[in-house]
Amino acid sequence: YKVPRIVFVNKMDKIGADFDKSVESIRDRLGAKAVPIQFPIGSESSLSGLVDLVRMKAVVWDNDGLGATYRDEEIPADLMDKAVEARAYLVENAVELDDDAMEAYLGGEEPSEAVIKKCIRKAVLTGAFYPILCGSAFKNKGVQPLLDAVVDYLPSPVDIPPTKGIDFKTEEETTRKASDEEPLSVLAFKIMDDPFVGSLTFCRIYSGKLETGMSLLNSTRDKRERVGRMLLMHSNNREDIKEAYAGDIVALAGLKETRTGDTLCDPLKSPVILERMEFPAPVIEIAVEPKSKADQEKLGVALAKLAAEDPS
Repeated sequence: YKVPRIVFVNKMDKIGADFDKSVESIRDRLGAKAVPIQFPIGSESSLSGLVDLVRMKAVVWDNDGLGATYRDEEIPADLMDKAVEARAYLVENAVELDDDAMEAYLGGEEPSEAVIKKCIRKAVLTGAFYPILCGSAFKNKGVQPLLDAVVDYLPSPVDIPPTKGIDFKTEEETTRKASDEEPLSVLAFKIMDDPFVGSLTFCRIYSGKLETGMSLLNSTRDKRERVGRMLLMHSNNREDIKEAYAGDIVALAGLKETRTGDTLCDPLKSPVILERMEFPAPVIEIAVEPKSKADQEKLGVALAKLAAEDPS
């Protein structure tokens, strides 16, 4: 799907954790151009922080407070040589994506933090290389810089190329820009059975504007749907909303015909079928049977719900 991505090497506090080997594994087994923008300070139980190669600072976490507090320090002397070498590798790969930065670098000028971040962001958008970060999510070390990296490097909906699809009527290829002014196109990517709301369909709006009460066409199945409740999900909290726009992710309650991978659109404005998600073939099969005939119907309903939630 050519989704822009960054890599987080987790569990650096575990026995046997080896950041350098993990990076090599990404290169060898996945064939990806991996460029670390951090590396850990210490390993296993002695993991104390990381070296930020963009800012050339050590980020150290306090052991108390569950990793909530951290501070910048100078890079330890015994890690400085490694940091200089790793930063040089990062900078060389980053400036290749910007002619002005490359020219300045070849002229002996070290790129600024802003220039490096701009080049890393461009690399993520184009897939030129994949930034590698590290830490321990369990101990909350490295999580804050990871969230900063999401903001700094991953694209907003308007940064990516228009989404391709098939025109519902002509069956010719068409595109949808991430704009509120474009015809509505929505992709259902997850179904969840909620004990309070019932069936929830998680959707991403690729273009246009979605409002409660709208009549929609499920162009994948040629079925009609109506938006009852529309929710913004915040972990376990829900917020009822009346409208949502291109780039938003919402949960729709009450859709009856829609399944994971289906496209929803305005039936009157250039309906489209977006690319479906392809699920890998199962690697294991298992038979399940009810304890009694009385449970057979209940089992069928439960299995149907499971299949709807996870088509793989």
